[in-house]
Parts: sequence; structure tokens; C-alpha cells
Amino acid sequence: MKLSTIAEALSGAGLMVRGGFHPLAQDRVPEPAGTVVLVGNVGPAMWRSFTARVSLAERTAPGHPLDEWTRRVVGTAASDLGATPLYPFDGPPYWPFQQWARRAEPVHPSPIGPLIHPQYGLWHGYRAALVFAESLALPPVEQGPSPCTACDERPCLSACPVDAMTPDGFAAGRCLDHLNGPKGDACRELACLARRACPVGRSYAYGPEQSRFHMDRFAAAPPSFDEVPSANR
Repeated sequence: MKLSTIAEALSGAGLMVRGGFHPLAQDRVPEPAGTVVLVGNVGPAMWRSFTARVSLAERTAPGHPLDEWTRRVVGTAASDLGATPLYPFDGPPYWPFQQWARRAEPVHPSPIGPLIHPQYGLWHGYRAALVFAESLALPPVEQGPSPCTACDERPCLSACPVDAMTPDGFAAGRCLDHLNGPKGDACRELACLARRACPVGRSYAYGPEQSRFHMDRFAAAPPSFDEVPSANR
């Protein structure tokens, strides 16, 4: 099995291979596991595929329509490829996707929490992992310094209108109160303003409809950040 074959199986859904690794015991990957290939999205490509296949009524219904769609498309690809799919939204307990991502790609924790990619910035996500019993050939991960190390101004830390990015971490309650209050529309329509302030990968930024979708879901049912630090949405 080649990575190009896996990428082709995912491309119709606007998803892409986000690297892979050969798991060790500390990676907590269920056996049999010779290779883990991460599946994710970059920019708006996944959103275009999702909205073309899922009606507006379904997208705005309660629940998690994007997660359900992900299960369908990745599950089909996994069956065709002979892999076991795992998802960052399964749990608790949750799979350690941030740990896996750092094994698979040159990503780093950003000052505001989500992993930053040197090309895509903060505009990417991990939607699934495909676990193969066999050991597949993988290219080496070319790790480099975080793009944040060369960013002297760090506008992400000062862009939040309610200063939810604190020295002690993300103040989720403060963010949610703002989002659900009378002045939260800008953050809902434009995505997190701290995320948007980052100068890296701006050409991959989500559009207003996609941003609103993610922010509405977060405001309605926020994850536990102690348990799910994993899926850059």
C-alpha cells in the first residue's frame, strides 16, 4: 500500500493524508498496528465537499453532522483500503491525536493551543487516523523550528476581545460567555480572532460559512480541553 493510493481514496471528500508513523507502545494505538496514517483537512476543500453532499437542513440540525459525515466517508475509504479507522471525537477516553500529529508532521503547539503547521498555519484539522496492520513505507518527517519562534509580535495573544488567551492557558468559560453574548458575532462569523490574527497560512483561512459552523458547534457544546486538545477544527 502506497500513501498515494490512500490519498487518492480520500481526495474526493476534500480530505488529505497528513503524514504517518510507525507506532510504539507509548503511542497507545490499538493492535494490530504497523502504521498509522493521519487523515485531515487543510483550508476550505473539505468544507466544499461536505456542503455539496450534506443539505443545509442537515448541516444546521442539532448534533455533529460533520463528524457523522466524516465517519461515512473515512469509514468507506478504510474498508476499501483494509484499515481500521479511529476518530478524534470518539471518547472519552480520546485518542491522543496531537501526540500522533507531532509524530507524523512538522507541527508545533502554538501560543493559543492548536498545533501550527509551517505552511498551513492554524487552518487545518485532523479528522481521522487509518491504522494498518502492515508496516508501510513512509517519508521521513522533516522537523524544523516552530514558525512562532520567529514571530516577535505574536498578535494571536492580543487579538481576543475578552483576553481568553491567558498565561495559564485558554480561559474557555470567558470565550464561551463572549460567543453567546451580544458582542460575539464577529468571532462567530470570522472564526476565533486570535486564530485569524496569526500571519502564517492566511491563504488557507476558512470562509465565513465554515467558520460560523465550527464556532456555533463550539459555543453550543464545547469539548473538554483537558480531554480533547487534539483536533484543530
